Amino acid sequence: MTSLPLAIILSEGATSQEVTSAQPHAPVVPDRVRRARTRRTRSAIADLLQRAAVTVGPREWSPAR
Repeated sequence: MTSLPLAIILSEGATSQEVTSAQPHAPVVPDRVRRARTRRTRSAIADLLQRAAVTVGPREWSPAR
C-alpha cells in the first residue's frame, strides 16, 4: 500500500502532460518504428521452459522436439 501514493503522484504528472499535448501549437513528435520483439521473447521463454523441464523432470525423460 505504500506505492499507491507514489503511483498517484506520478500519474498526475503524466496526465497533465497528456492534457496539454492537445493544444493548437503543441510540438509534433513523429511516430517511432517499433521492432518486433514477440518472436525473440517467445523463443527465450520457450528455451527457459525447456531448461526448467529438463532440470525438474526425471532423468530418462526427454522433451519432444
